[in-house]
Amino acid sequence: MAALGARLALGGSEASSARARTEQIVIEAQPIAAFDKMDPAKTRFGKLTWRGGLVLTSPSVRFGGWSGLEIDAQGQSLLAVSDGGAWMRAELVYDKDRPVALASARLGPLRARSGRVLLKKRQVDAEGLTFVKGTPAKGAVLISFERNHRIGHFDVDAKGLKAPRSYLKLPKAARQLSGNRGIEAIAILRGGPYEGSLVAIAERLKDAAGDHTGWLWVKGKPHVIHLTDSDEYDITDATALPDGGLLVLERRFRWGEGVKTRLRLVRQRELHPGARIAGEVLLDANMNNEIDNMEGLAAHAGAGGQIIVTMISDDNFNRGLQRTVLLQFVLDGADLARSDAQP
Repeated sequence: MAALGARLALGGSEASSARARTEQIVIEAQPIAAFDKMDPAKTRFGKLTWRGGLVLTSPSVRFGGWSGLEIDAQGQSLLAVSDGGAWMRAELVYDKDRPVALASARLGPLRARSGRVLLKKRQVDAEGLTFVKGTPAKGAVLISFERNHRIGHFDVDAKGLKAPRSYLKLPKAARQLSGNRGIEAIAILRGGPYEGSLVAIAERLKDAAGDHTGWLWVKGKPHVIHLTDSDEYDITDATALPDGGLLVLERRFRWGEGVKTRLRLVRQRELHPGARIAGEVLLDANMNNEIDNMEGLAAHAGAGGQIIVTMISDDNFNRGLQRTVLLQFVLDGADLARSDAQP
């Protein structure tokens, strides 16, 4: 527990980027039979229904540290970025609706604008990922980095993630970000009055009221927003919903309880410049559940108005104590509508 706490606070050691090259990798997947270790028959957790999960391992020394996640509209292809300076693309394999494997996995290095492979930890620490357009096979994404705080615009093609073609101008308040507490959560809104706008939230940048600081870009200009901080959770990721809302992933570590994971719903009407957002807690999980250091979050539409929520953990390249777990849940359209109807 002490080692885990130190790595969550300081960041683990990543695999050497000197070996960085784009290559096919093998990923072994062990199914997670139940999310609740104490009650294996339980499938309902808050407003989420358990769909399935996997413990992922690979012989590749560069596999791990997954901190940002995106999935295509069909839920079949994923793209992830690592705080060790790598990207990964893979196909999700299902048995009916249950994830059972990752196939056709390809891993490569993150690059500078010059095309050179990023080597230093200060440069490679990717934390957030969101689609601008397209899919993991062809399109464009934004990636947020901490330590050297920046948000880059990257194209994606059949070979993988290309060198960044530009960086966003960050708001002045971003100068207050500490080295290892940068912009962890980014998402481009998919609907509502701010469709196409970027939302970015720092892991732990508190305002005068003690709440989390983020920004909403409107017509290219960042406007500050605030997300209430209850129970001292850190922000680890966010993903956009089709209606213009947002899901926010949070983590807390304490020596006496270990790691906790929380998922919060931010409704479309709560998102506007200057907003102070409370949202609604959809899931609150602890070490009685099959979680680890959950840092990546994605969502795609399922049948009948369902939202399929996928999470992945950052093992800090600490395979002796931590795991890479991929979890999937269903948020029912009716539950989402009831949530949206609340004041």
